[in-house]
Amino acid sequence: MQIETPRPRIFTWNIHGSYLYYLSLGDYIIYVPYDEERSERYNGRGTTFPFPNNVIEVPIQEVQNITFDIILFQCDENYLVDQYEVLSEHQRGLAQIYIEHDPPWEHPTDAIHPVQDSKVSLVHVTHYNRLMWKTSLPDVRVISHGVSIPTVPYQGTLKKGIVVINNLPSRGRMLGFDLFEEVRQHIPLDLVGMGAEEYGIGEVLHPQLPAFMSQYRFFFNPIRYTSLGLSICEAMMIGMPVVGLATTELSTVIKNEVTGFVHTDVKYLIEKMQLLLDVPSVAYDISHSATQSAKELFDIERFTRQWKELFIEKTKF
Repeated sequence: MQIETPRPRIFTWNIHGSYLYYLSLGDYIIYVPYDEERSERYNGRGTTFPFPNNVIEVPIQEVQNITFDIILFQCDENYLVDQYEVLSEHQRGLAQIYIEHDPPWEHPTDAIHPVQDSKVSLVHVTHYNRLMWKTSLPDVRVISHGVSIPTVPYQGTLKKGIVVINNLPSRGRMLGFDLFEEVRQHIPLDLVGMGAEEYGIGEVLHPQLPAFMSQYRFFFNPIRYTSLGLSICEAMMIGMPVVGLATTELSTVIKNEVTGFVHTDVKYLIEKMQLLLDVPSVAYDISHSATQSAKELFDIERFTRQWKELFIEKTKF
């Protein structure tokens, strides 16, 4: 008789909804807290993502009464503030993992990661982020993104490009708002995301986003310096050609003329966007390669398996 291994019980905060959604597709239980106001970092499951039943929301006042196996931090506030306000002393002594979603902001090479406790495992979402953060922690690893294969195919019938970034106008040069404005003087672009109503479409909820994006000829990423956005992974999985800056992790993900176009010369990118608009067959040829590459790079089964293996390793089930 085979004894069933208990599923790891993870406590975390709902910080990055799309990342938490893909993480939740694995074989473990995730608990997320909420307060009466459903405030930032305490909004429980929320209403945007179709989380499966293994994501359980917990009233903030009940957190200390629940048995967890691992505490999973996803931002500095979780690690520096929230754990001391929400968790019991015993819970703070459990196995701990910190997901670092971003590269360092203060300085690209010399910023010291805020996690100093050697018992905490530090997990980066890209190899670039790991390369740039300075840390002396003994357990630092990378678990690359994983996304589901969408049910919608690439259409590319709209002779436009699409940009998917929340609050781009207020986030400035780092996320490339100036480049978005420069490029759209030459190329028709729609901007999707919260806070983008004045410049484009506005927010499209995650469940509807793949079908919405699939209509556009290409996906444009103007971001100079940040992590690899999940919307890029999702666009590739649909089969969209991706055009973007050859910076951070994107330079290792996109192959020129195979899955899209990357460069640090914006004029080059504009020329390639125009090519995709003028010659649809180029976009359709790239589409197949983009999907195949995405299936290899962002396999959701690999992603959730790596996370479960780490959870089991940390708890020694």
